[in-house]
Parts: sequence; C-alpha cells; structure tokens
Amino acid sequence: MARSKKDQAKLADSRAPSAFAGDIDGFIHFLQLERGLSPHTQAGYQNDLDACAGFLAARGARDWRAVKGGDVAVWLHSLAGENYSEASMARKLTALRGLAKHLVREQLRADDFTALLSAPKLSRKIPGTLTAEEVERIIEAATGGDAQALRDRAILELFYSSGLRVSELAGLELQQVDLQHGFLRVFGKGSKERIVPVGRRALDALRIYLEAGRPHFEKSGRTGSELFLSGGPRGDGRALSRKMLWVLVKKYAKRAGIEKNVKPHLLRHSFATHLLGGGADLRAIQEMLGHANLATTQIYTAVEEKRLIAQHARFHPRNKDA
Repeated sequence: MARSKKDQAKLADSRAPSAFAGDIDGFIHFLQLERGLSPHTQAGYQNDLDACAGFLAARGARDWRAVKGGDVAVWLHSLAGENYSEASMARKLTALRGLAKHLVREQLRADDFTALLSAPKLSRKIPGTLTAEEVERIIEAATGGDAQALRDRAILELFYSSGLRVSELAGLELQQVDLQHGFLRVFGKGSKERIVPVGRRALDALRIYLEAGRPHFEKSGRTGSELFLSGGPRGDGRALSRKMLWVLVKKYAKRAGIEKNVKPHLLRHSFATHLLGGGADLRAIQEMLGHANLATTQIYTAVEEKRLIAQHARFHPRNKDA
C-alpha cells in the first residue's frame, strides 16, 4: 500500500541527517547480508542510530567521523533522564558499537569512538513461568475437531514441547519438520540453525493438523510452504503472523482460566524450567533454546532454586509452627 505524503514526511523526519544516513544504511546492509539479522532487529538498530545521529547533529557534529566518545556519553545520559530502561540503553549502545566497528573495518574511521564507553549494568530478571498443570489446561482448552482447533492445538503443543521463540514458530516451513525422527530444523537469531526435539504429543498433534487441518487453510495459487496458515473469514492461506500467535496463546490462556499474563515467551520459559526441574542438562537446554551463551540459560537455575525453596518451606516438618 502506498504511503500518504503525510506519512512520507513523517518517515523522512525520523531519519538521520543525510551526512550520517549513508553510513547507517551501509551498516544495516552489512547486518542483513553478513550477519543475517532479522528485519525486526535491523529496524531496531536503524531507529536507534537515526535517533542518535539526530541528537549529535543538533550538538554540532558533522558526521560519524567527527563523533567522539564524550558526545555519545552525553546522548546516553540524556536517555537516562527520559526514563529509558537499562536494557533499552544497553541495546542502543550495542547498535552504536556495531556501527563504530563497521566504520573502522571499512576504513572510514581510524578509531572506535565507543571503545571507552561502559554499558549500564543489567539486573537479571527471573523469568515468569507456568506450572505443568497450567500448561496442560491451556493446551486442553484448544478442543474440537475443526481445522482451526486442530491447528491451534498443534501450535500450543509445539510451543511447549520445543521452547520455540514466537518468530521461529511463525517462520516454520514444512521442510523443517521431520515427523519420522521427531525433530525440527530451526533458524534462530542470526539465522543460526539448530536441531530441536519434538515430544510425542506434539508430534501427534502435528500429524493430525497436517492431515485434517492444514488442507482447509490452503488457497489455490496463494499458499506457500509455511507450516501454520491463517484461516477464518479473513484468512488468506498465508503464514500466521507473530501477532496472531500472541492472540491465540492469550485466547486459550483466558479460556483455561489462567490469570497470569500468558504470552508465547512464557511457554518457552516454562519449557526450559520444567526440563531443568526434571533433571535435564543445562547445556542441552541451552542448545534447544538456541542461546549463544550458557549464562543466558543459567537464569533458569534461579527459577528452579526458588521453586525448591518454596517446596521446602511448605512441606518440611521443621518449617511448621509448633
């Protein structure tokens, strides 16, 4: 759909000054071709760098070659005054560091102007989780034999069985699913491929969906190779969007009577926490989740420790009142 003149003007106003924009575009192009980052991540980097460039230009910087570490420090300080979270500021600094290294690599600058900057220290937030019984209730809420119910049941089973990110599940294609051997080939962040097991119940739900559900969503000449297709009055036989997957998970959580704020990522957290509680190796969980660093996966040990302490406090006889 063509943008209106008003929308075009608004988009132009949000872009970096022209002296900065060319280098930003070159960096984003590098992220797309060399790093394989998702369009969503690329857009985030673009917005952060455009905003920084606008701030620096207003302070008198001509282009990225004239920027100093102190200039960026002032920008970060201004963001803190606008109540940006530590995580948001760290993400913006990551974008800047990537651009600075790109400029040095392309010999557009001799030095890295972010080298002496320190990222804000992030507090590790313990992720929320669902109990196994709560997950069971959500999955069981997708009842019925119609095509939509079969699809939604398969989606919920797969989220919990394999711990996928919502973007990974939305992007799954038929050829990535090996029903015979029980695994998926998933392309995660940075287009890194990993093998993810699929549990028996999820495999059963997928087989039923593929045989009796998916054909009802197919549209002649419009259906692609995506695993999960949209349907209903406005369905077009194309892949389900990330937004629609959010809506589905919330719908069945509400139907199941779960009062927690249930999102697709909460099923991913529950997958990891329940595996760890069942005795799974932390590195195996890291591989299944697609975490680059083990430290990211170790946050789930805190969830399990918290659960064990609560269980001890509730059931140990010496914790009860005399």
